[in-house]
Amino acid sequence: MSTETKLTIVGAGNLGLAIARGLVESKALRSCEIKLTRRKLQGLENAAGEGFRVGNDNPAAVAGVDTVIVAVEPHQLDAVLDEIRPSLTPEQIVVSVVSGATLSAIRSHLGDQQAIVRAMPNTAIEIRQSMTCIAVDDKDAESAKSIVELFDHVGRTLVIDEEQMAAATALGACGVAFFLRAVRAASQGGIEIGFSSADALTLASQTALGAAGLLLARGQHPEREIDRVTTPRGCTIAGLNRMEHEGFSSAMIKGITTSAGKITGLY
Repeated sequence: MSTETKLTIVGAGNLGLAIARGLVESKALRSCEIKLTRRKLQGLENAAGEGFRVGNDNPAAVAGVDTVIVAVEPHQLDAVLDEIRPSLTPEQIVVSVVSGATLSAIRSHLGDQQAIVRAMPNTAIEIRQSMTCIAVDDKDAESAKSIVELFDHVGRTLVIDEEQMAAATALGACGVAFFLRAVRAASQGGIEIGFSSADALTLASQTALGAAGLLLARGQHPEREIDRVTTPRGCTIAGLNRMEHEGFSSAMIKGITTSAGKITGLY
């Protein structure tokens, strides 16, 4: 059985580790076929115990693999790209999941011959429920097909124009935190009306999962599904109207637009 490394993730922090574990969970790759790098190896001790190859030599880690995913912090990107460039070949695909880093900026370090793809998954990739957006230049469109296939193993993918990547990051990646905060608020409301903390969280989480599942399964606008729950003078419409009076929708919209604006200045 081959144990050849096929994928290297440079900068295996929270997102990088989530990608690696999701790919293994999906059986797209085995842990022994994935190499993870990080400056401080203490952060990869658990990953090593799971069978991943770990190290802190980025040039050595990227040499010879099919795909390199760069998942470092934005301020580290330039130095890392310059560091790994001598070890790359045009046959390899470099995938950046770094917020705000454009294809042209990455290409200025890696050269015109390197296949480059931008991808923005979220941390739900670890349980194969990511929403991943992908952007690519026309010249690398063929390369992008294999990356779409890779991320299809761990959730849903959407190919978008690069100018939409900041918006995709705000809604799809930051959005995990936004929806988790909504679930937390719902569970707090549940505690206030009589449930234990654990039961309230279970109720809120499963209800949120079901609501999202309805939209994905039926392809309906949320208001169509809301109409099925609300009745004249009923408890649902009373609660919805109170939430709107308190600014629920406007707060969510402002949060997403604020994050999108922040992302444009990260790199």
